[in-house]
This record gives sequence, C-alpha cells and structure tokens, in this order.
Amino acid sequence: MAPRAGYTVLFEPADGGDDSDGTAEWEEWPDRYVFDIVAPADRVEPLCRMLFSLLPGRIYPILDVLGQDAYREIDPYISYDLLGADRFLEIVRECRDLFFEDGMIGFGAMSEDPFFYVFIDEHKIVTVRAQPELKERIEKILAAFDLEEMSEPAGADSAAHEHRGVLLSDRSPDGLRFDEIVESLKDEWRLLLNVDSEKNVDEDGKDLGVTAWRVVVRFDPEDDVASSYVEVALAAPNLREAEENAVDAAAHLLADVNPDTHQPAIVLADRLSREQLADLLKSAASKRRPRTKRTKEGSRAETDAFVPDPAPPETGDLKPGQIWLARTLS
Repeated sequence: MAPRAGYTVLFEPADGGDDSDGTAEWEEWPDRYVFDIVAPADRVEPLCRMLFSLLPGRIYPILDVLGQDAYREIDPYISYDLLGADRFLEIVRECRDLFFEDGMIGFGAMSEDPFFYVFIDEHKIVTVRAQPELKERIEKILAAFDLEEMSEPAGADSAAHEHRGVLLSDRSPDGLRFDEIVESLKDEWRLLLNVDSEKNVDEDGKDLGVTAWRVVVRFDPEDDVASSYVEVALAAPNLREAEENAVDAAAHLLADVNPDTHQPAIVLADRLSREQLADLLKSAASKRRPRTKRTKEGSRAETDAFVPDPAPPETGDLKPGQIWLARTLS
C-alpha cells in the first residue's frame, strides 16, 4: 500500500441534546464539518500545533489508550473539567515523542464555544470537528501543509499493522513506565473513563453480566507520606460496583487508611477473562508476602500472610462481590 497524504471533509448536522422526556443523554454538538487528515509522519506535529492555535483559552482534554481490558481494545478518557489550553499544550510539549510517535496512545482536546474538536489517534491520523465558521481557517492551514481534499487518503490504518510503543524497556527517558505516564496524565488532565459505569458490555454492545476485574486503587494522604497502591481482583456486574468494592477492599487491607481522609483514585479497572484471572492469581500466589499496616509510631508492622483465593472454574456464573485477591503494590 502506498501512503496518500490528504484529507476528507464532510458536513455533520447537530445531534444530541434533549430527548423525548426532556433529559439530555449527551451535550448537543452543533452543525459542524469533520475533517479526517492524513499527513506525513514528520509533519503531524507541526500541523497539530497550527490546529491547536484555534483552541480557546480553556478546553476539555481527551485521551485514548490501548489498554489491557479483555473486552475493549481502547480505553477512552475525557475530562469534564475545563483545563487551561496553555497547560494542555505544555504537557503535549513535555510528552511530544509519546503523543506523536507512540502507537499505543491517542490524544486531543475539544471546546464548546467555539465548538472545536481535534484528536490525533493511535495511527497519528488527525480528526477535526469544527463549527462552520472555522472551516475556511482549517482549510488554509491544511493548504499550508500541501494537503488536498481527496476521496480516500491512506494512512497507517489502511493496511495490516502492529501497534508499538516508543519507550525503550517500557521506560521513558525520565524513568517512568508507560502506565505511570498515563496515570500522571489522568491526574494532570482530570480524566475519567468515558464508558457507562452502570453497564458491562463488550465493544459490540453485548451484555457480559458479571465478570472478573483487576482494579488498582491509589490512596493519596493529606500529608507528605507516599501514596499507597493496592491491587484487587474481584467479580462485579459493572464498573461502578467494581471500583466501589475495590476501594473498600483496599482500605480494609491497609487497615490504617481511611477513604474519608485518604483520597482514593482508580488507577485502572480492567476486565479479565477467566484465563487471565487464573494467571494473575497464580502469579500472586508465587509472590505472596505478609500484609503490613502502619503502627501508631508510623512504622510498618507485619500482619497475617496473604494467600489469594483459587480461581473460579472456567465455566459457570461468577458471584458479584467475590474478591479473589487484594495486595499492596510497591
């Protein structure tokens, strides 16, 4: 396949807004033009910098990550809190190699007034949605990069391909692993997993019922004490219950952590297949270590040794609320 740089542009009418009973399922997006843009690899970053110049002063960041969930390829994150565009762009500059070259991550931002959406996916194909008043300005930017409208531009997603990261030995130059960088981005941009927390479906919309979950909970103390991380494997019928039960189990394990004073944060919440659950519990059993809790003097004291429960059978229903594993992570 020969790559073809260029773009398509289509008009999309307004959607969303109030439904028949007067409640809005999502915010209405106005009439807009959508551009799908394929640019040469060495021009994606400068093109995006020009497009970012159309963002207003406060925006909503967006992040997609090729995660480890057994029933979903991409973890979609979005912020519902406005962030200064200058802070967004500062982080983009700090992580430029990751954002513009890594095949495991996509990112972008959107604003409501004016309506403007720009997203660079994991293939580094750029999608722009913008209100009609911005169409001419966008076309001028594309023309400056010698990009022309065509019926079928061809990028990395037009042929068989493999997604790869850019971090050597799973680490960035400053020593952070990929998952640590994603965790930091979620904190900086105040991102939430953009899925229905009351349902448990796969990418095709099939209801999965009760599934196994691996949840990592972080507790951030109010003082300068280091954060505590706990990994929990449990059964739950949806994301909300998985997170709530994991926080309770993690707080109980640590003993000295009160969720009311130590703010819990969900680092990840991935669904597991039965095989993945069995592998996780087998690995945990081989590495088990004593539980610890903080004494009144501030030191850590050993308590009873933790032994994970055996994995459930390969078939049969799972019991909501069942916890197979809860352990601290270093």
